[in-house]
Amino acid sequence: MEKSTACLGGGVCIVMILWWCCIRNVTSGASDHRYKQGDSVPFYANKVGPFHNPSETYRYFDLPFCSPANVEEKKEDLGEVLNGDRLVVAPFTMDFQIDQEPTSICKKRLTRAEVVQFRAAILKDYFFQMYYDDLPIWGFLGRFESEDQDDTAGAKVYLFRHTHFEIHYNKDRIIDVFVQNKPNEVVSLTEDTEVDVDFTYSVQWTPTDMSFEKRLEKYSQASLMLLNLEIHWFSIINSCVAVLLLTGLLATILMHVLKNDFSKFTHDEEAVDEQEGSGWKYIHGDVFRYPMYKSLFAAATGIGTQLFALSIFIFMLALVGVFYPYNRGALVTALVIIYALTSGIAGYSAASFYYMIEGKNWMKIMVLTGSLFSGPLFLTFCFLNTVAIAYSSTAALPLGTIVVIFLLWTLVTSPLLVVGGIAGRNSRPEFQTPCRTNKYPREIPQLPWYRRTLPQMAMAGFLPFSAIYIELYYIFISIWGHQIYTIYSILFIVFIILFIVTAFITVALTYFQLAAEDHQWWWRSFVCGGSTGLFIYGYCIYFYYVRSDMFGFMQTSFFFGYMACICYGFFLMLGTVGFRAALFFVRHIYRSIKCE
Repeated sequence: MEKSTACLGGGVCIVMILWWCCIRNVTSGASDHRYKQGDSVPFYANKVGPFHNPSETYRYFDLPFCSPANVEEKKEDLGEVLNGDRLVVAPFTMDFQIDQEPTSICKKRLTRAEVVQFRAAILKDYFFQMYYDDLPIWGFLGRFESEDQDDTAGAKVYLFRHTHFEIHYNKDRIIDVFVQNKPNEVVSLTEDTEVDVDFTYSVQWTPTDMSFEKRLEKYSQASLMLLNLEIHWFSIINSCVAVLLLTGLLATILMHVLKNDFSKFTHDEEAVDEQEGSGWKYIHGDVFRYPMYKSLFAAATGIGTQLFALSIFIFMLALVGVFYPYNRGALVTALVIIYALTSGIAGYSAASFYYMIEGKNWMKIMVLTGSLFSGPLFLTFCFLNTVAIAYSSTAALPLGTIVVIFLLWTLVTSPLLVVGGIAGRNSRPEFQTPCRTNKYPREIPQLPWYRRTLPQMAMAGFLPFSAIYIELYYIFISIWGHQIYTIYSILFIVFIILFIVTAFITVALTYFQLAAEDHQWWWRSFVCGGSTGLFIYGYCIYFYYVRSDMFGFMQTSFFFGYMACICYGFFLMLGTVGFRAALFFVRHIYRSIKCE
């Protein structure tokens, strides 16, 4: 009782700490400034990059714009740096309620190299991103004219030299900001010759009745459009139908099991043994035999439990409105902090289960738990960060940020993992089995091809994937595009349906496996439950080559590298869900028979 109370108290403390940290960090970007006429308004230039390559971004002044003598950088938090944001003070003066006629920023003669640099950027659809009073602003650098969009060798390229800002305000607050580029205010960059450019801008202030509280609504309107909502609800209905079908299948299986169990008490034992579908009873002495590679299995379930808790906490923050549109780095900050704080859950879950199945090497299980997910993630990060450094991209993390993450892992993640492992080892739980395990394992009969691991994984992964694939598209264009995803309530429903379908299909396949007198169900239930992660990665390949316009080595590396880590995380999390559901089912059905 004391141990349970201590664990509960520790869990409550973790929840309170992460809640405070996340709220403090992710809401720091919210701007509620009030201004008087003539007051200076924070205006930052962020980054530039190809419109279709969200990961390939560069500093604003990496392009030969009008740059001040001393570029003033904004101090950024961890999430902004991880997100690739590098904010600097913009070269514009836009004081509150002060209209400006076309004003020169600077007059500059572009060298041939700078002309080539601008031209290459325009042909790749480069855009810029800025923040004015924490409101995002986007715009393209220029335009090009070409008869063949796929072949831009002979294209006419034009650079926008004038930028017009229209700012809406309500009394003493800024509500909205728009940027316009006049088509006739351009400079031709078609030829490799030096060009004189006068970069100018103008500002117009317009009053509006829109309240300050609604100023971010337009950024989420695309998600709330009627057609998109209908598609989202269709996705949920499709998923619910899948759940109902699987529930019916599982109920049929359970009724069949109960019918066989009932006949055991109404007929003699020989008659029962001849009944179809009772093969799972023969292996009662082997079904609870511990799996091979116990330490690896326990570590995988421990990390899966941690990732499940991480997902729940992220949804909690999302549903209370923490991740409002363009809260820079909010989601990344929350992921890093919560992952660090929930490492104790992984340690406790892995160690307690490891000792439950009679494991002995505590150090081995801790090392495996600490490296099974973070190890591949670290190697992927090292490769991708090297690629980003080679491209001089803002996606490359500064040394200071890498040191901060290392200290977070050393001083928070690792100690909590060890503390959780010690608590799990000291809990000394017993693995309750309704049947005694035989000394020697029973021989598994030859199985048809469709009962083997790979076909079973294909069947197990397809149904959960079919329940979420419609929603996946909107998530992908939000992560790897410029759309905003704000319907977290619908996403949470789909998330719950995914777990239910995964649990049901894993239970059904486990029953068929046991009915075929195959008692090695531990790893099979795990890989079948996690196989949806493989289907998601298959969808990544389809999305990249069919549904997106991403290109280039860097963007390809970032997309497939980080999506591999995400899908691997889904594999571990859903595998844990599948195994836990199968374990509950197996215990239940074997309690219904008398084991010798």
